[in-house]
Amino acid sequence: MSGQYDLVIVGGGISGASLLYTSAKFTNIDSIALIEKEPSIAAINSNHTNNSQTLHFGDIETNYTLEKASNVKTAAETLAGYLEHHDEDREMHDKRSKMVLAVGDEEVAELEARYDDEGFGDLFPKLEPIGREEIADREPKVVEGRDPDTELMALQTPDGYVVDYGAVAQSFVEVADEETSVDVFTDTRVEDVTPTTTGYTIGTDNGRFDADAAVVAAGSHSLQMAKDLGYGEDKVLLPIAGSFFLADDLLNGKVYTLQMKKLPFAAVHGDADVHDDSITRFGPTAKLVPALERGRLSTVSDFLDVFGFSPSAFLSYANVLSDRILLPYVVRNLIYDVPKVGTDQFLPHVQKVVPSVEEGDIERAKGYGGVRPQIVDTSEKSLDMGEAKIVGEDIIFNITPSPGASTCLKNAQRDVKEVLSFLGDEYEFDEETFEADTIDQFPRA
Repeated sequence: MSGQYDLVIVGGGISGASLLYTSAKFTNIDSIALIEKEPSIAAINSNHTNNSQTLHFGDIETNYTLEKASNVKTAAETLAGYLEHHDEDREMHDKRSKMVLAVGDEEVAELEARYDDEGFGDLFPKLEPIGREEIADREPKVVEGRDPDTELMALQTPDGYVVDYGAVAQSFVEVADEETSVDVFTDTRVEDVTPTTTGYTIGTDNGRFDADAAVVAAGSHSLQMAKDLGYGEDKVLLPIAGSFFLADDLLNGKVYTLQMKKLPFAAVHGDADVHDDSITRFGPTAKLVPALERGRLSTVSDFLDVFGFSPSAFLSYANVLSDRILLPYVVRNLIYDVPKVGTDQFLPHVQKVVPSVEEGDIERAKGYGGVRPQIVDTSEKSLDMGEAKIVGEDIIFNITPSPGASTCLKNAQRDVKEVLSFLGDEYEFDEETFEADTIDQFPRA
């Protein structure tokens, strides 16, 4: 199998699928190919069991600055609009109340300041501060069994989108595949990417693909491919594996706890599963693993390839992991995967959300959780808390750390413009129609 294309997208997760949808439906690019190494679309991190199923708006994520929350809000509304327009039967998502919970005087003061003084109340008009009685009305288990003298407050919003990102990615591909300009190749593994005088040749185990422009949206593997072409030499990966604990029906919606600002990882939260609201998930944990995909030993060598064993990589790891907040966090999360002991150690985090939960009420979810690549900047020897994107000559590499799924369509919107600059002036992006199909469908306050 081989072919000549204007654009080749490597990776069929939510990032690559959203770019395929955006470029196929709203540009005049003549030929586009999507290449995915798995037999099906969205089989790895976008699968609904391998992520937190949250559409992040920045309203209840207390480690976001106001500026980051503003950017994420627009991106999340773009995807929410797509869901409102294309998923009336809610096969890909559900809408439930969500809140960030403050427990105790110190946390309540912090949350009040965030809402009143830091501008989050103005940025999110649907966000509402509520007290103990209103919390109990919405989430009885959050208040039941809690010390009545403990101060409680929450910021609550109806915009709690719980999303099956795997199903959304499949929807993007199905909509795009209706166009004659699109070819989708699954079970096709990329073996090498070679620059040519007119673009790139992408060699696979299923033939050769020639492209005028390429976008690599292969998660952790994107940096590996970038380095093979001489890009991203100042970056290495800190792969973090997330896990979840399961309980019977405890929560109606999503309940977050306050997040440490220096941590890029999601705060422990509880929420009902997107497809079965009788199951409550608690998590995620965040365990450092030396692999690019969870449970696949073959990707250990891929991690080592990206790491490179350079002095700057070792020094960067040492600097990041010696942080007085991050190091204890990493050590604690290693314990959570230990049978019996891990469940006992994680229980207090669950009890902060639902005080009445006891040992035996939760169990570690087998087969849940994926790997989220955090980016380490070896020049600064620090975690890169921003979006991980490398733009090269006629090629883009997306590594998309959290909240990559939430921002997938906004990211695709930016990438389409970049791709068109690669291809030439004769290509156009119908941005107005794109927004009419997505963000314009979002229900406003």
